[in-house]
Amino acid sequence: MDTATPAVTVALHDGTSVVAASGQVDARRHGELLLPAVDRVLAEAGTALDAVTGVVVGVGPGPYTGLRVGLVTAATFGSALSVPVHGLCTLDGLAYAAGLDGLEGPFAVATDARRKEVYWARYEDARTRAGEPAVDRPADIAPALAGLPVVGAGALLYPQAFPDARGPEHVAAGALAALAAERLAAGQELEEPRPLYLRRPDAQVPKNYKVVTPQ
Repeated sequence: MDTATPAVTVALHDGTSVVAASGQVDARRHGELLLPAVDRVLAEAGTALDAVTGVVVGVGPGPYTGLRVGLVTAATFGSALSVPVHGLCTLDGLAYAAGLDGLEGPFAVATDARRKEVYWARYEDARTRAGEPAVDRPADIAPALAGLPVVGAGALLYPQAFPDARGPEHVAAGALAALAAERLAAGQELEEPRPLYLRRPDAQVPKNYKVVTPQ
């Protein structure tokens, strides 16, 4: 499952392929849509919740509220079912999906970080990220990404900075699950299910701050 972007996306994977999946785009209703999506996917697959043997959740980067919905829900399922909960970078899921669509590297992925910024990362190919995710203004990173395809809603929002913008626009849980299954089968460890915020703090101590003491 992933709620780090406006997409609320859930999929069930059997270790070989995606059995069922659901995705809705609504930036304001993550908490309202996630559990019904889980129920819908399980019903479509004809699978009971207690048959789930592990949970994979997108850790972002993403805005605080939406991201926390997925992480808390995943942790709750893990505790209730006594199954492992794995984290996976949301940008990695988008890169993997782009690879499934035929995009070859190098390229970049950018999602909407709001405030006229994007969350982004560079990729050597669909499975290999080059460096850590970051948050920046599109114009500031456009020179470094010049000539590269850029995948995701962040790229599509800023065509002047990213003239070779590509889909998919939002992450899909099916791609996230397939990538996680591939890495686990190869004996690789996945990330801890901890939020990747990256956002610079809004509240800052003002310059020339004066301390007022009582007379």
